[in-house]
Amino acid sequence: MKAVVMAGGEGTRLRPMTSSMPKPLLPVVNRPIMEHVLRLLKRHGLSETVVTVQFLASLVRNYFGDGEELGMTLTYANEETPLGTAGSVKNAEEALKDDTFLVISGDALTDFDLTALVEYHRAKGAMVTVCLTRVPDPLEFGITIIDDEGRVDRFLEKPTWGQVFSDTVNTGIYVMEPEVFDYVAAGVSVDWSGDVFPKLLKEGKPIYGYVAEGYWEDVGTHESYLKAQADVLTGKVDVDIDGFELSPGVWVAEGAEVDRDAVLKGPLYIGDYAKVEGGVEIREHTVLGSNVVVKRGAFLHKAVVHDNVYVGPQTNLRGCVIGKNTDVMRAARIEEGAVVGDECLIEEESLIAGDVRIYPFKTIEAGAVVNTSVIWESRGQKYLFGPRGVSGILNVEITPELAVRLAGAYATTLKKGATVTTARDHSRGARALKRAVISALQTSAINVRDLENVPMPVARQETARGSAGGIMIRTTPGVPDSVDIMFFDERGADLSQAAQRKLDRVFSRQEYRRAFPGEIGELTFPARPFDSYSGSLLKALDITGVPESGLKVVVDAAHGNAALLLPSILGRLGIDALTVNSGLDDARPTETADERQDGLTRLGEIVASSKSGFGVRFDPVGERMSLVDERGRIIDDHRALLVLLDCVAAERGGGKIALPVTTTRIAEQVAAYHGVQVQWTTTSPDDLARVAMADDTIFGGDGRGGFVIPEFSTVFDGTAAFVRLIGLVARTQLTLSQIDARIPRAHVRRRDVPTPWAAKGMVMRRVVEAAGEREIDTTDGVRVVEADGRWALVLPDPAEAVTHVWAEGPDDDAADELLDEWSRVVEHAGD
Repeated sequence: MKAVVMAGGEGTRLRPMTSSMPKPLLPVVNRPIMEHVLRLLKRHGLSETVVTVQFLASLVRNYFGDGEELGMTLTYANEETPLGTAGSVKNAEEALKDDTFLVISGDALTDFDLTALVEYHRAKGAMVTVCLTRVPDPLEFGITIIDDEGRVDRFLEKPTWGQVFSDTVNTGIYVMEPEVFDYVAAGVSVDWSGDVFPKLLKEGKPIYGYVAEGYWEDVGTHESYLKAQADVLTGKVDVDIDGFELSPGVWVAEGAEVDRDAVLKGPLYIGDYAKVEGGVEIREHTVLGSNVVVKRGAFLHKAVVHDNVYVGPQTNLRGCVIGKNTDVMRAARIEEGAVVGDECLIEEESLIAGDVRIYPFKTIEAGAVVNTSVIWESRGQKYLFGPRGVSGILNVEITPELAVRLAGAYATTLKKGATVTTARDHSRGARALKRAVISALQTSAINVRDLENVPMPVARQETARGSAGGIMIRTTPGVPDSVDIMFFDERGADLSQAAQRKLDRVFSRQEYRRAFPGEIGELTFPARPFDSYSGSLLKALDITGVPESGLKVVVDAAHGNAALLLPSILGRLGIDALTVNSGLDDARPTETADERQDGLTRLGEIVASSKSGFGVRFDPVGERMSLVDERGRIIDDHRALLVLLDCVAAERGGGKIALPVTTTRIAEQVAAYHGVQVQWTTTSPDDLARVAMADDTIFGGDGRGGFVIPEFSTVFDGTAAFVRLIGLVARTQLTLSQIDARIPRAHVRRRDVPTPWAAKGMVMRRVVEAAGEREIDTTDGVRVVEADGRWALVLPDPAEAVTHVWAEGPDDDAADELLDEWSRVVEHAGD
């Protein structure tokens, strides 16, 4: 008599464990589930077996081969497409058509008496005998009713509680006669319970049910997978355990090394050639696979660790599953219900919260707190916030669910009844996410003023008009498939580092405030925000001399929502303006660096041919601007900062200018020439905004197209910078090329050096040591100043595993030499 083992299922509910491994190969106490099944078959004399395979079939064949090692004869029937429970057996008909055969699942753990089942089948003269068992919760199984003689009366697949009429369920184990193949169509998907058995019952064929005694567990969920491990260790199921009992319930396989100072509280299992160091505590229901290394100070409880895993010192693993070839580094913590896939890297001091799924081949950076599953993205971040708010790939990293939780956390940091202003760019993704954000805010007792599609400067200014904060959703600059969720404070500026950390803590704890029905916030739509912004802007800035100047400019809106604002501004300025690329395209909400460069080149051609005074190109949300001079030459962003700085300083003749420490020191020379002082800030936009609030601050910029015009606002505003520049050019009667020509040339270089999170502190310490007696400035990172004025700045990235290095010298070669020197310091800091 032959048996059929069904091993073709994908096991989707068990992902990520089954993402790179077929379900029958999942280890239960260091043996694949299917191996336990095959050993049961052999024990009952069923040594000739056909295995049906489909998903990752080659892995099953490679592992079991022809069955010789198990003392069995195995052949395989491969399905090109899923054929269902009956169709897959039909696919093996050629090997089964001559005699009675037994069908069993390759992913259910059992110790049923199969000999008694076969004898019952033959005694009843059945065509099909269904093996049944009693379970306390039958909802996930097919219920079977049998009469007093054992004949099947009725089947019901996965009932509701209202349909439950028995606790006797179908285990998927059958004994069958070859005649059953007459009722199974070939080459199509057919199921036993849903298709074949109803036909047999209708025709009165002899189908019997045998209620088996013993253990049976359908390993279909993460919970049942962990339960199966515990049941084997506690002896609830009669299967072979490969190893010997070091002490009652403590199983150790061949070649394992366990330090005498390790604390072992069984039942537990330590696989072959595993190594457990002293100071480790391993508690009940823990299973270690082959070649697992557990370092000193680690704690494991109810953890299932697959083969070749490294468990670092001071780690804490509770009720989790760790896939094979994964490294869990020092002091990492993985909570109950979490599953880490194969070949992952969990770096130092990271935390994976309960029920989180980490899919194969992922890296979780050191110190990261991971509260949601990591499926497509490459790593969990240490902090929620990056340089552009909360950023990620739309519908992968940034989903509507995440947007709701973020908005709920933000609302929780504010008082009930407060008002938040919301806005977006013109992309479809931002539109969809903003609706989710608004719902979360309202249901957290927050009133919402929705601006819909507006440039970012308008969103910031409207936020500053009486709101407790704001949220702007836009496409990540240069990355069309990503979005940024940006949070503003009551001034319309980016949240401070302290406020970001507060929001991060609330989000991590998932302690969101929910409003009672009478507290649901209101939703309003402010009228005429563009006119309000334009009126305030033109009232705040000096535009004297503009109408009389006869100035002609070309304005490129870059198909962004800045185009919505320009008509109300240009019309009131009284200048001759040519606007290009003003049409919105929601399928192209941003532009790549190459597309932007091409756009500036075309703008230069238009400026030169039209004999205009200069050209301006805004970014798609109107926050930044780039310049083209009257000759059509592109003025790079670093140079544009110096040009505006020179104009403002010359006109004001005093005050302070706010600049990040990464800016060329030529800025100090230009400012000093006009009697103006530079106030150096960190690279954080909120720090620049803070300095810009001072009464004596007259200008600010970041060298990347972002300009602060303090007379109007303390945040980046491309439109305000444009209007300010028009006034300056009109009154000086100088062209941009003339202004540019009087400013010394700068020689600044930058490089990004990959740096693991765990090494960043060491890098900065090494930089300070390498500086020796040289002057250092720690405004942001470490800036080392040479005696001759050359300088280098080393700054760890707050969101990525890199360190940024800048260097400035009297010429390009000197700057490159200095950049190479300090890049080497960063690269070799850990040597």
